[in-house]
Amino acid sequence: MSAIQGLVSNAVLSNNPLKMLKDFLDKQYQLQSAGVKQDYRFIGYVLDLGYDSAKIITSDPYKIAVGGIPRGSFLILALDERDEQGIPIQNGLPPHFTLLRVKSVSSTPLSNQVQQTYFELHKKSMPELDIWTQAELQWGALECDVIGMFYPKPSDNTLVEFSGDVNNVVSAHKYKVFAPDKDLLDLIINGLVNKINQQHLGVFRPTECQIGLTNTNYPDMYISIEDFKGRRTAMFGKTRLGKSNVVKVLADAIIQTSLATKSVGQLIFDINGEYANDNPQDGNSSLASAHPTECTVYALNPRNPNFKELKLNFAEQPESALPIIKSFLERDNQTSNYIKSFANVELSSIATVNSEHDKGKKIRAIRKIQMFWAILQSAGFRMDESKLSALNLSSGQISKFNPGLKKGLRDAIYNGSVPSPPTNLNELVNELKLLASYIQNNKTSTLLMGSSEPLFDQDALALLNFLNPSSGSGPQILTSYRQYHSPNAGDFINEIIQLLNNGKTVILDLGNAAQEVRQYFSDMLSKAVFAFQENKFVSNALGNHFIQLYFEEAHNLFPNSNKENDTVYHRFAKEGAKFHIGMVYSTQSPSTISQELLVQTENFFVGHLASTNEANALSKLQHTFSGLEEDIKKSRTPGYMRILTNSHRFVIPVQVKKFTV
Repeated sequence: MSAIQGLVSNAVLSNNPLKMLKDFLDKQYQLQSAGVKQDYRFIGYVLDLGYDSAKIITSDPYKIAVGGIPRGSFLILALDERDEQGIPIQNGLPPHFTLLRVKSVSSTPLSNQVQQTYFELHKKSMPELDIWTQAELQWGALECDVIGMFYPKPSDNTLVEFSGDVNNVVSAHKYKVFAPDKDLLDLIINGLVNKINQQHLGVFRPTECQIGLTNTNYPDMYISIEDFKGRRTAMFGKTRLGKSNVVKVLADAIIQTSLATKSVGQLIFDINGEYANDNPQDGNSSLASAHPTECTVYALNPRNPNFKELKLNFAEQPESALPIIKSFLERDNQTSNYIKSFANVELSSIATVNSEHDKGKKIRAIRKIQMFWAILQSAGFRMDESKLSALNLSSGQISKFNPGLKKGLRDAIYNGSVPSPPTNLNELVNELKLLASYIQNNKTSTLLMGSSEPLFDQDALALLNFLNPSSGSGPQILTSYRQYHSPNAGDFINEIIQLLNNGKTVILDLGNAAQEVRQYFSDMLSKAVFAFQENKFVSNALGNHFIQLYFEEAHNLFPNSNKENDTVYHRFAKEGAKFHIGMVYSTQSPSTISQELLVQTENFFVGHLASTNEANALSKLQHTFSGLEEDIKKSRTPGYMRILTNSHRFVIPVQVKKFTV
């Protein structure tokens, strides 16, 4: 290459990150010429090269000089032809290199002879090797995956671009293989990351084993918060190995990058209370206390005076309340038959009842809800009669608190002294208790029959028998559950939606709550968020505002066996990006997660997976993890993750920093 060509080439590269490749190769050539081993990054030569794999030959001194070559580490393959003066020979191509990832040890053409030599030496108790034999034995081969190619972006020479394929493979002898230095590693792991809202995540860590190495050998790794807005992010790995820490680091980074714009609201379902409450693993702090003005905590049992109460409205959500009561009764070992019959009743939602067109079905459904209200009233649950009246539960003679019993039946249960129909909860309780007693004593009465079937089915009888049991405490059993109820519950939904819309982070402290309670809040608030964002989309009001949702134990929400793919969670997976809804979900087992969600997921943080099935399930649906299964199964260091984000085209191993305030 002439001096003029060299000047032109340097001018073209002056603003391109790949100028460091030229500088790197020049430095390596100079070190080789001078016989200097320090900072020499040469690994070896190419024995065989294809579009998907490469076999390289290397020697012990080269491996020792770079601190070892662990499986999964990155190597670069570069053309470096020079003339007799050491000047690079112009090949007509812009500077580029192929990225390799070490896959395994491979055999060489001389492997059999080397093994025979070792065998003979061991037979002779391994005498001192002569330099010629030693030189022969220290050579070996490595099998590598071809990850892709880095080259200057054609449309903007100041940027680097990556392709997952290789469009040019020349003869193997023209290439040299190097272990990238810290600057080139920085380009490899950070060069493709979106430059907007970058945040420090941790330190590049190619292997769990750190013998002879320090963090100064490796560059810091950065992520862009833009990669997570409106996208799906998976956290996989066994418990206590860093998933929650990554969530805290990510949520903290989103808070910090959106302080000025208020463009991202976050809703965290905190099932263990570790995001809301100070704890030792976070230095006696928490995400909430780290950002007191940006975080609002709602808790079932507030442990901090600044937390807001999170309550259920049992009366207005009977379809959700009764399963929750059932879980409490089972937890408290309440196993009497009449209690189990009550707990197994299925109530319709008030919206479903109001939309029922069959008059007979609607009357029966309303009466069951009224019976449930009477049970709650008898147990001392506070209820707002005006709100319940405004629900307008009515059909035929039934209206609000009036169960609409036939005149003959009312005459019988009141024994002739019949008052006006009930107009409040206490009157409803009194009438239904009298009805329950009458049924217990007059099971065959014709007054209990309708035109073709009994007036009260088994669910209605179970409710009445619990309201006024022939033996047992009945509604008094429920008094300890009043702490989960509030007649004003439901208002917090609008509060939370408004906080999210204002770019705040809301943490739902569900520590020690039963699974049904967690499910209730997850369902209710997820539906509210989806409806709110969908309405903004229809109104063209989304702008640059996003909402991020955080779910733990995600296999309960996105089970692989779930055939009903129309839940709000599956809508998040399929339509969330359109409505600016992002989602971070955590679980120990990728195989238990809906495959549809995994396919739609853009970002992955993967720690230790103990099972071959789990590792294979991940690589089967996300091909970039193929070949890393063994490393994922073997590493168990907390915080050591393999990461793939929307910006990255290949998996990066990193030691994630610890969340600190």
